[in-house]
Amino acid sequence: MTRYTRQDVLRILHLKTRQLTAWERAGLIASHPENERAYSFEHLSQLRALREMRTGGARRVSAKSMLASMEAMQKVVGMRNVLTETSAVRHGSRLAFRHGGALVDPMTQQLAFDFEGMQGQLKVVNAAPVAGSAAYRAKASAEVQEMFLRGVQLEENAATVNEAMRVYESLLELKPDHAPACINLGTIFYNRKDFDGAERMYRRATEADSQYALAFFDLGNVLDEMLRLDEAIEAYGRAIELVPSYADAHYNLALAYERSGEKRRALRHWMAYVRLDPVGPWGTHAKGQARKILSMERLSIVSRGGRKVAAAG
Repeated sequence: MTRYTRQDVLRILHLKTRQLTAWERAGLIASHPENERAYSFEHLSQLRALREMRTGGARRVSAKSMLASMEAMQKVVGMRNVLTETSAVRHGSRLAFRHGGALVDPMTQQLAFDFEGMQGQLKVVNAAPVAGSAAYRAKASAEVQEMFLRGVQLEENAATVNEAMRVYESLLELKPDHAPACINLGTIFYNRKDFDGAERMYRRATEADSQYALAFFDLGNVLDEMLRLDEAIEAYGRAIELVPSYADAHYNLALAYERSGEKRRALRHWMAYVRLDPVGPWGTHAKGQARKILSMERLSIVSRGGRKVAAAG
């Protein structure tokens, strides 16, 4: 079985060291030695699920509450791996999980019929389901999910990336609005410096799911790479609208504003990043940029009459 090092995991999933370390400290994922191939494909799947939760509404749930909800779900349903066997949604200050056609709050053990999530269930039935029925849609969804996981696995090996692309393309023929497949295919294009292809797929992801903050963040990255800064700024801004605490989006937006010569706007997002992630090299860099802008820029204020007046000092 293929195993991965910590650096492999960070590269494959586009994670920052600080985020992986935070999840490990919170107990959401097991910690592994730096220089050993200790991560399995299952670990990658768990981390991918955590990344998706981080860019969605569940980001506002504390790590402690997330862990408690996951452990309760394991006990209530008896499953081994909550992150890969269910999909989590924010439910107040904790998580609920879509499972078997129901929305489960494991802390209260309450169930609700999940109309919204029916098309995303992975329930496989033995009898041939009637076309158009809930069972038929569930079976089709399970097949799509299997294709997606196969594409993810193929994507991790440089020798099978082309095959992964074909799997994602076939999946999108079956389910054109599968946003995660669009994201993954776009990232393959991005890594190959096919920025036009990456932009096309990231935009498709934003159209498939207008609440998908990661899609707007990735779109901003490729537009930034193409020096289309105005569009990149708009995409990063949308990601922040969806998830105001999206630290990486604040960081990249600050850089884009600086390159556009809009230092005052950059300052706002450097300061936001510092509040969200004050420790580590990125936080240090953000603090330095904020200090530089404050010391070099002669900021102005507007008088009550509307006349701009240079600030003192």
